[in-house]
Parts: sequence; C-alpha cells; structure tokens
Amino acid sequence: MCCLFGLLDPRLRYSGAEKSRMLHALATSAEERGTDAAGVAYNDGALIVRKAPVPGRRLRFRARDDTAAVMGHTRMTTQGDARRNRNNHPFLGRIGSERFALAHNGVICNDKELRDRFALPRTKIETDSYVAVQLLERQRTLDIPSLRTVAEQMEGSFTFTALDERNDLYIVKGDNPLYLIRYPDTGLFLYASTREIMEKALQMCPQPRHKAVKINMTCGEIVKIDSAGEVTRGSFDDGKLLGWYPMYYRPRCHSSYIGELKSVAYAYGFSPEMIDRLIALGYQPEEIEAFLYEV
Repeated sequence: MCCLFGLLDPRLRYSGAEKSRMLHALATSAEERGTDAAGVAYNDGALIVRKAPVPGRRLRFRARDDTAAVMGHTRMTTQGDARRNRNNHPFLGRIGSERFALAHNGVICNDKELRDRFALPRTKIETDSYVAVQLLERQRTLDIPSLRTVAEQMEGSFTFTALDERNDLYIVKGDNPLYLIRYPDTGLFLYASTREIMEKALQMCPQPRHKAVKINMTCGEIVKIDSAGEVTRGSFDDGKLLGWYPMYYRPRCHSSYIGELKSVAYAYGFSPEMIDRLIALGYQPEEIEAFLYEV
C-alpha cells in the first residue's frame, strides 16, 4: 500500500515556494500508506529522480518557478530492501534517447515470469515494479498504446504513473485507488492515492483557494495529461488484475496484499487477527483496505 502523489502546473501560475509547500503537504499526508522511502521525479534541464529511504516529510526537494510537473511516491516495502535506494520509487528508464520515470502502487505477481519470457536484462533492483520499466524500454515510444501493451502483460494489483521529458504525465489506473483534481482557474492538477490523503494535504497547505474539480477515472483506463494541461484518455484490458480473480484462484501475490494490510492494521485500531477474520468472512482485500481508511 504505497502512495502516488504529484502536481502539474502547466501554466506556471505558482511560484516554486508555493509548489514546494503543496508537495511537502502531499508527501507528509501520503505517509499513512508508507514511510519506508519517498521520492520524486521532475524535469530540470533533464529528467531527475530524487529519492531516499526516509518518510515523505523528510524528503529534501524544492521546486523552482519553472517546475511544471512533479511525480511523487511514498513506499511501504513489499519486495526489495528500501535501505538500498535503487529499490525505491520512482525508477528511471529510457526509450531510445528519451528518458522517463515510473512509480507504482501495488504488487506485480508475474514479474519473474515476464523477465524470463522476454529475456529482460539482469539488474540489482529487486522491486517487482521495475519490470514495468523494463517492459516499457522494449517499446518504441512512451504513449498510451505502449502503456496499454505493458499493462496488459502484468498480473496483480496496480496503478502506476509515468513522467517523460516533455512534462507529459501518464496515469495507468488499475484496481488501486487514485484521486485526481484540477483547478480550472489556474490549470493546476493535484493527485494522491486517496481522497482522504488529498484532503489532509489541502488542510496542511490551503493553497490554491480556487474551487477544484474531480477528474473521474475508472479501472482499466489510461489518462494522459500533457505539458499544456490537455487530458487524453485510453484504455487497457484489466482482466489480469487481482480484483478480478475468484477467491479460490488468486495469484500468489494475494497473500502479499493481505500481509500489507496486516502490517498497517494497528495504525487504524485493528489487529492482524481481525484482518484474518474479515478474509474468512469473505471480504476482499480491496474492501478491507477501503474500510481501514474510512474508520
């Protein structure tokens, strides 16, 4: 249960200080879904990733006045030691001469099978999410069709974001949550994994003061927000996502998802044994996760 967060300021209506405060509020609020590591990706002449094995509030990052897009992530470790910073998000990749960054929330079940099937290069990165980077690097360009190709090959549970060198942000919305809003008056976009995280962040940082509009996204949708703030939509076949498997035939990462829920249960006033009882009663992990955040 990691957290995705970020902002896009296509019209450059906000100062670097204002954007830094927004991002710090988002990263701090996002800690409820993971404190093992935090990172951001942004363009500053080149695409840069800054990350560290620290909670979101301690990540040192200052946006500039001309920073148009920042893609963030806070991590709760499921695979790959967070103390080895190469295992943390976002990850850098390259398609031809173009660089991109990717951040993922969820668990990829068939990462080892995909590495074997496509003979992907060996790497010291242990995180299952990195297979999405390697699959994208096999494509000719980063766009909605290439993201569709990659998303349809992965089994498990995911929502991920990708940022390119043109400040185009892509959101691949799977069965994990993501809450996206836009301020029409200024063109600003803000996003976080859940509405609750967004609302907490806006309480900590009350800018902007204009009214926001929620941008709806459904499971199986790919949303592109380009550097001008234009929104384009595509889709992918979400039939391999965790939530679509019947209870008697869940992929191997089903137990990892339950393990994540147990590891944070005490923070919400529950015990791991209570999670087991809910599973035994027939509740799905996704339903339990939503319940934890609502209590």
